[in-house]
Amino acid sequence: MRGLPRRDFLALGAATCAVALVPGAAFAASPTGTRLHGLSVFGDLKYPPDFKQFDYVNADAPKGGSFNFPPPNWAYNQSPFTFNTLNSFTLRGDAPPRMELCFDALMTRAADEPDAIYGLLAESVTISADRNSYDFALRPQARWHDGTPITAEDVAFSLMLYKDKGHPDLLLPLRELTGAKALDARAVRLTFSGKQSSQTLLTVATMPVVSKAYYTANDFEAGRMTPPLGSGPYKVGRVSAGQFIEYERVADYWGKDLPVNRGQYNFDRIRIDFYQERQAAFEAFKKGDTHYREEFTARVWVNDYDFPALKQGKVVKREFPGEKWPSMQAVALNLRRAQFQDVRVRRAIGMCFDFEWTKRTLFAGSYDRSQSNFERSEFRADGMPSPQELALLEPFRSELPPETFGEAVKQPVSDGSGRDRKLLGAAVKLLTEAGWKRSGDFAVNAKGERLKAEILCNEDGLARIFLPWVDNMKAVGIDASVRMVDSAQYQARQNGFDFDLIMAAISVGATPTFDGLETIYHSRAADRQGTRNYPGTKSPAVDALVEAAGKAQSREELVTALRALDRVLRARLDWIPTYYLANHRVAYWDMFGFKEPKPDYGFPVETLWWFDKDKAAKIGKA
Repeated sequence: MRGLPRRDFLALGAATCAVALVPGAAFAASPTGTRLHGLSVFGDLKYPPDFKQFDYVNADAPKGGSFNFPPPNWAYNQSPFTFNTLNSFTLRGDAPPRMELCFDALMTRAADEPDAIYGLLAESVTISADRNSYDFALRPQARWHDGTPITAEDVAFSLMLYKDKGHPDLLLPLRELTGAKALDARAVRLTFSGKQSSQTLLTVATMPVVSKAYYTANDFEAGRMTPPLGSGPYKVGRVSAGQFIEYERVADYWGKDLPVNRGQYNFDRIRIDFYQERQAAFEAFKKGDTHYREEFTARVWVNDYDFPALKQGKVVKREFPGEKWPSMQAVALNLRRAQFQDVRVRRAIGMCFDFEWTKRTLFAGSYDRSQSNFERSEFRADGMPSPQELALLEPFRSELPPETFGEAVKQPVSDGSGRDRKLLGAAVKLLTEAGWKRSGDFAVNAKGERLKAEILCNEDGLARIFLPWVDNMKAVGIDASVRMVDSAQYQARQNGFDFDLIMAAISVGATPTFDGLETIYHSRAADRQGTRNYPGTKSPAVDALVEAAGKAQSREELVTALRALDRVLRARLDWIPTYYLANHRVAYWDMFGFKEPKPDYGFPVETLWWFDKDKAAKIGKA
């Protein structure tokens, strides 16, 4: 999954005005009035204007073959379990992952830089003197799949459409866009209010561009299984709703020789099959119907990769390094439900998760305990707050838990027994202090209502992790349970915030942007369905720190703001951090080529790897 956040900026006080109150000069290190081939948040670009290709690709990679895989991540309204629409860019319906391969954007990201973007549809961008307008010059050869030119009108139409009706991941970053105007057929100007984050354009410039002609004739919000007109390296081929989709490489793709595309999009066909159950998907991989699999279940990785094809050397099992960006996997407690609004209740629930027992018993010793939503990054807070962090936190002392201002909060360590009496006793004490008194088997409030906590789940593997947690919650008097639902129900209830607790794994990128943080943490996202503010967090302090991160003019300021935010999140415990893995656990049929090392800021196997005929012939897969 991926995530993003925002809301009206609240005064931070004199101590923090320099960081947060003065709007950041967007791309202050980039010159104005000059045609630029790329942008980054703090001005650093690895590749010069005349670069030929990204360093992490094989420019001579052969084209051909098929790649069938279950995507390990997805975006917008996409689901890995089912689909009923081919429009990824609205909240309505469930779309298949990777529909974005059918569309181009103004600019595209480099996977070996933390936040740099380079021209795709646009051959250049020019920043205005006030840094609130951006003029993009489109490449004259850019074409839709029907051969018609992609125009500035298409770009302007797309962004204004998303601002009005787009998925929240598209809509929210466009809040401060005041205009998108075609200056001529190949020039478009984007104008912002001046209140935008210095990072907003990175998000906007990488949004997929859709056809004005197509969506003038067709309802954008309709759940359609007709492939929309695209422009990207792939187009939709064979498809069966909820069962499979095939993306076919466009042989005459207009952008195939651009520096940002060279050496990529090598497979003739990318296929995704949809399985309701993890075991069925694993069996398809063992048989060779699926070619690549990233394994997320430790027990399976340790015990079940002993099937004949692996023993015969036809399947490779190995690990690849993880990306150099924050790792976030946590359980959200829905603060829209009254019983979770007291932080003492949230802490008591957190104490019932015995990670040490889980790691030994269910994870076969793999995984490490997460303490932060910015785990494995420089944004994770440790020790006492720095003076710079305190300057951001101090204006909100009366709102924040006192633990915010001490050592960074850490989750308790159990005795590993699975039923740590000391921790469970502390949880009972917290519940009692919060007004939940034991009555028989359950903790009840003054009205006699039970403290209920239901964990929403759609995978057996996660249910196995949640059930011991639920047992511990029951031991302290919580009427706890796991609710298993099908994928369609899960997606609908997640989007509509219809749950008590829910697990989420969200990527915010190597340089978390204001727009990305907004949809996870900001008050503005709390009541907008489809955002990833699953807890419904509404905190002036959190809002202000997200805003401060958005106004950062250097990486040092960004680190300070996010460490302060991390302290607040860990003290509030709207999210209970769970666990993380440093590497990708991968198995694949040995018929592919790829370049090593992988890039530090991405692992898009389906676009970087290629089909190796000789390897395939050796294992009978030619």
